[in-house]
Parts: sequence; structure tokens; C-alpha cells
Amino acid sequence: MKLINKVVGLMVVFVACLGLLTPRFAAAHCDTMDGPVVQDARKALDTKDVTPVLKWIQVKDEKIVKDAFKKALAAQGKKQQPAAEKKFFESLVRIHRAGEGAPFTGLKPAGEVEPVIAEADKALAGGSPDSLVKMVTDSVNQGIRQRYEKVAEALKHKDESVQKGREYVETYVEYTHYVERLQMVAEGHAAHHGEAAHKKHEIQKHEHGH
Repeated sequence: MKLINKVVGLMVVFVACLGLLTPRFAAAHCDTMDGPVVQDARKALDTKDVTPVLKWIQVKDEKIVKDAFKKALAAQGKKQQPAAEKKFFESLVRIHRAGEGAPFTGLKPAGEVEPVIAEADKALAGGSPDSLVKMVTDSVNQGIRQRYEKVAEALKHKDESVQKGREYVETYVEYTHYVERLQMVAEGHAAHHGEAAHKKHEIQKHEHGH
């Protein structure tokens, strides 16, 4: 249960786009039109105060963002408003993601969010992580059981032939790597800021036979 609680804790952090698993999940939905970065950017434009977006970037990048913000403000009520706002959003998100070590390929439409991230947002808005805990623990439970069942069955036949032995090894490796990754996430070793260390660990593990 401690493992599950730690995993859930990390999943909730996804919402803040500050560190998660690997770059495949980096920055969660920070590059979507309904993500937290763009939401704060809209708030900044509505209030004519850039402050809400500054927390998403580093001090050295403030001037670029502030300049884009000023241009977006100046375009309000004019024909070029949509283009200026989009440029501001893109500039802000690109700089934020660069600071997190994540690539930027353009803003994605609203709604393009992984279900677990949407549930994490919902948990924060609703004041309870219960539904998020259930979603994550159900997925972890299913993942472990499926891999366990495959390797347990293969174990029964591993000495019948070389082919059966290889099938066992394949399922065993998948099974052990899966639970190892879960443990690494729970201990915080797989956050994208520590990706280099994670890759080193994977290389060392491969060299030792897994």
C-alpha cells in the first residue's frame, strides 16, 4: 500500500507539470489549450497582469514572455487579437517546456489530455483524491496481475524445450522490469529531471543480464 500511495502522490504532481516518470509524460498537458499554463495566460490577459504566468518560467526568460504579453494586450479588440494571443500562449508554453527539458511541437487542442491527468485535475478541483487513487491502483493492480499470470504459466513449462525456456525468460523480464519501474516511480527515481540517471540504471541492468 505504501507503494501505491507514493505512486498516487507522484501522479498528482503531474498536474503541476513539474516532474514525472519520463519525457514521454513530461509536462503532462501543459501544451494543451485547456492546460494550466494557458489557463493562467488567459487569466493574465483578462486581468491585464502578467504575474500569474511568471511562475511557469525562469527569471532569465521573463523579458521574452512579458514582451509577448504586452503585444497580446495591445491587440485586444483588434483584428489581430487571436493571432497575438496565440503567439503569447505558444511563447509561454515553449519557454516553460524548455525549462523542464521537454520539447514543444505546438499547442494542442483542448481535450487532448491523458485520462489520468484529467482525473488528477478533477481530484484537485473536488478536494479529494479518492477517484484518482482508485484509477491508478486499478491500473497498477491489473498490470501486475496480467504479467504475473503470464510468467507463472510460462514457469511451468520452461524446462520442456529451449523455445519454452525462452518464452519464460521473455515473460520474466517483462514482469520484473514492470514492477521495478513501478518501484522506481514510487521512490522518485524516474522523474524526467533524473532521466540521465534512469538511463544509466537501465544500461547497467542490461549489462548484468536483464
